[in-house]
Amino acid sequence: MKAKTLDRAKRIAKEELGVTTFRPGQVELLEAVVDGRDALGILATGAGKSLVFQLGSQLRDGLTVVVSPLIALMQDQTGKLADTALEAARLDSTVKQDDVRSQKRKLRKVDHGLVYVTPERLEKPEERAWLREQGVALLVVDEAHCVSQWGHDFRPAFLAVRDAREALGNPPLLALTATATPAVAADVVRELRMRNPLVVRGSVLRGNLHFEVRPAVSTERKRELLLELLRETKGSCIVYVSTIREAEEVSEWLAGQGLKAACYHGQLGANDRERIQDDFMSGRGRVVVATKAFGLGIDKPDIRLVAHWNFPDSLESYTQEAGRAGRDGKPARAVLLYRLEDKRVQSFFLIGKYPSRAECERVLTALSSAIKESGKAASMKKVAELSDVGEKRVKVVIALLERMGLVERHGNRLTTLRSFKSARELAAFITAYERRHARDVERLQAMMHYAQHPACRARMIAEYFGEELSDGCGTCDVCVSERQQEPEVKARERKPRPPRPTDKLPRIEFSPGDAVEHARFGRGRVDSIERTQVRVQFARGGRKLIAAKDLALIAEAAIVA
Repeated sequence: MKAKTLDRAKRIAKEELGVTTFRPGQVELLEAVVDGRDALGILATGAGKSLVFQLGSQLRDGLTVVVSPLIALMQDQTGKLADTALEAARLDSTVKQDDVRSQKRKLRKVDHGLVYVTPERLEKPEERAWLREQGVALLVVDEAHCVSQWGHDFRPAFLAVRDAREALGNPPLLALTATATPAVAADVVRELRMRNPLVVRGSVLRGNLHFEVRPAVSTERKRELLLELLRETKGSCIVYVSTIREAEEVSEWLAGQGLKAACYHGQLGANDRERIQDDFMSGRGRVVVATKAFGLGIDKPDIRLVAHWNFPDSLESYTQEAGRAGRDGKPARAVLLYRLEDKRVQSFFLIGKYPSRAECERVLTALSSAIKESGKAASMKKVAELSDVGEKRVKVVIALLERMGLVERHGNRLTTLRSFKSARELAAFITAYERRHARDVERLQAMMHYAQHPACRARMIAEYFGEELSDGCGTCDVCVSERQQEPEVKARERKPRPPRPTDKLPRIEFSPGDAVEHARFGRGRVDSIERTQVRVQFARGGRKLIAAKDLALIAEAAIVA
């Protein structure tokens, strides 16, 4: 990028967006945008991905189309641009037609402009035609992991972006995400048909964010830990839960303890969601207990704590949600309250995430019938009606058929289905489909490994995303614990302890959440490890500190805590 262009970018960043310095990766991506080259940016949550396309929109003549997964996220970004000289419009289902027409008239008069759309909106031929007529200089895919079938938040509508790009005149494409493993990144490039893209991968970690896992063997213990965290934290806090019921129960319990906490979930009315979000962003509300519906679009720099009441479905989700803390660069905490039983919730979600084998077969039959009936192409809606499978779930099946070369997709129109040649080919399709479910199970297991394994939390996250971390972070709960134990270890090394008869006993290693049994107190579950002693929550006798040698591991199914 020429020095003159970079100077112009810096001036716009400072005068219009209040940004005085660029963060790692931003200049490289901006240079690719200016040069008209495809680029994939994988930068940590809060690392300033949106700045790249906001500035890029001012350095290329024409419209910059930003494809975004959530209306709330688009509302937040266009709202922040309202007080700047950057022209931005939002085209989604919540915008009234009169406002849509007004925004389009405004964009016709400018040389540079940002248009935020959902992927579903971009599927519409009339929207594509209008955008092409105005001239599209840059196509941006925000939260690009949604494109990948191996991503944690796959959204089939995003696959239409590659067709839209062609319809818009093949502008350069910028894909951005915070959470992409190497496999997901490769899938994004392939699915979007990016051309020799520049790939910029920053660190998934921020040094000011400190990770902790606090085991809890019961709901009562979780409540104690959460209350302790919220009372000792000065500043804004988000508590993530997995279900609406838990959001309501936890916020009500906190209120009973004298701590006001708003309850946020997707089934609240629009006015209530907006009020809670406004209170939190302005500082009037300090604590929000929320499902994952609260997050994207919450760009509040001074969040000091993100606590997870349940572990989420993957390390991708956890890293993204935890990364909403400490965006101002000051110390912040990401604390996971770990209870093994929470796996049931995520397992239940996984069961319902994908259509069943029977639903897949109904979609195949319906697709064949719909194409035969029309003689040319079938609509997604028609296939959903004939199969009696929801349209969203139909899209999941169609996405895999498309990858196998059995279907061509043009927006919501489907063509060129050929029949499966044999029962073996049908079985191969179902097997490939079920492999996606297995991948989700693997992600959940990686999340549980993070919670259970006593290793540097930051290093485990970094390695999961293909990043090398030579040393421990030094600030997570595991690193701090190891540092505190070092003087004791060195003292023992200087003064060897003579062997005792008990040293000959077989050593039993425990992990938080293990089911154990004691001769006197009966069965319980490991809460924490303290050198040679184990803190156990017993089903009948409460929580006690027991010598490890006096406990025995038992089968998971044998305990009812």
